Formats: sequence, C-alpha cells, structure tokens
Amino acid sequence: MPSAIQLEQVTKTYGKNIALKNLSLDVPRGVVFALLGENGAGKTTTIKLLLGLEESDSGKVDVLGLDSSQQGSEIRRRVGYVPEQPALYQWMTAAEIGWFTAGFFTDSFEHEYRTLLKQFSVPLDRKIAQMSKGMRAKVSLSLALAHQPELLILDEPTSGLDTLVRREFLESMVDIAASGRTVLLSSHQIGEVERVADMVAIMREGQLLVVESLDTLKCQTFELTITLEAGSSQPPEVPGQVLCSRRRSRQWQVLARNLEESQIETLRDDPAVVAIEVRTPGLEEIFVAYMQSDRNNHAFKELAPSVTTSPSKQT
Repeated sequence: MPSAIQLEQVTKTYGKNIALKNLSLDVPRGVVFALLGENGAGKTTTIKLLLGLEESDSGKVDVLGLDSSQQGSEIRRRVGYVPEQPALYQWMTAAEIGWFTAGFFTDSFEHEYRTLLKQFSVPLDRKIAQMSKGMRAKVSLSLALAHQPELLILDEPTSGLDTLVRREFLESMVDIAASGRTVLLSSHQIGEVERVADMVAIMREGQLLVVESLDTLKCQTFELTITLEAGSSQPPEVPGQVLCSRRRSRQWQVLARNLEESQIETLRDDPAVVAIEVRTPGLEEIFVAYMQSDRNNHAFKELAPSVTTSPSKQT
C-alpha cells in the first residue's frame, strides 16, 4: 500500500514569500505523525496542499495514493479534517449538523457520529451557539471521524481547550493509530505531542530540519554540561551535530546529536575539562534547540570552529 502522505520536492510561494521550499516528506500508515514549527514555518500551507485546497508551484503531493492537485475532492471525502477554528452552523443542534453532514457520506455516518457524541458526552439537542469551545471541538472531531477516515488531519485541534478535553483528544489519537489509521497532528502543545506521537517532523521557514521517529530523535540527542578548568574559556571540539550551545561562566551547555559514548569519554579526558554531565533532553528542549540553531551559538563557533552547527535535512 502507498504511504498515507508523500511530498516530493514541493515548493509553494505567495508572491515573494516562500512558504515551502523543496519539501519532501513520507508519512507511513498507522502512525501519529506530528508536524512542529513556529508560526510561519509552513505547517498550515502543507495541510492546505494535502487537502487539495491549494496547489503547489512545483513538486508532487500524494495523499492515500491520490494526487492532491487532480483529486482534491476525493481526498477530502476520504480524509477527516479538524481545523483550529471549526466552521460549524451556530443555529444547528449537534444532532442537526450530523444529519446535514451525513448527506455527503454513506448511510452509516449518522449512526457513527451519534456514537462518538455519546462517547464525548455531547448532548444531541444543544445548539452549537450554546456550546463551550471544548464541546464544539468534540463535535468537529466527531464529524471528522464518523466516516472512519484512513487519515485524520488535525491543525492545532487542542488550542484553547481545558486539560481534560485535551486529554480526551490525545487518547482518541492513540486509539485511531492503533486501529491502523493515520493521524497528522500540527500543534504548538509540544508536551502533548511527546505523549502521543510516533514520528516527528520539525519545520523552520518552509524547510524540514529533521524527520524521525520520536524514540530515535530523543535517544540520539544529548545535553552536555561541560565544566572547564579555571582560566579556560575555549570549549573542546564536540563531535556529531551541534544544535545549539550557550555559555555560563566556566560551563558550556551543548545540545548535540549523533554522539557515541566513546566520543563523550574522549571529551572527559580533555585537559581543559573538569567534568561533563550528560542528560537526555525532552522533545520541547530539542524543538527549541532546532529553532535556535544557527542563531545563538555564534560564540561557540568562534571558539570551536570545526564544530558542526547547521542541522542537515533528513528524510
């Protein structure tokens, strides 16, 4: 079977602004795939291309084996989509909006929709206008899931929701992936992403910095706290891929990837080094490091010019 999502060398511009630049991405089926990046990184543009709501300037976008530039309508029938601000008819009740939407899908849609509303404790007879933001989000998710899509796309779905509602959303994502379907999650809630994601892609300014399984990303990233001898200011050369670094008096904190234990032991033996503490950072720390790479470690590059500081794109 084809991957759930495939992008090959996709570029998208709006006037002189480059939203995506040579973006390549492969999302397998049956995973929770998290798309992370600051505002303006290109996440929403990517989602619009996947749904056939925008067309790329170049490159190819396939969703569930369908070409999004030619088969957008079919993709939208087979995909569930929950935007950050769901567009719901305020004057309808939860039951009425389900009945209305069922006209676009198979006969089982309304039954599945009502089952999901019951699961989420949403009253059928309450008007959308009278619902809290969390309850509206549950209605939107139920509408997106009722036709049992092979792919569910969520664009900041838990933004502004309370803790209990966000937890329900997260548990739903895990259940969906466990059933063999795929979830693409774009979110600023990195702590939540870390709990549910199987794979993570980090974007900056329309380009991918890294795409990997979450376990691999965390296992291969280390925070080194290097304490130097009094009077020493030059840090030892840190092998691997240095994401970011900062100095505090006699200490350097360095976030680096692809280090071997033997390489860390070699650093400990450096005459200028008093001690090295090694810690595995969380996803939020790794994300911040990628966002700050090439921005806040100029001093480290000047003192250790042979250190690799630019993250290479990985696919």
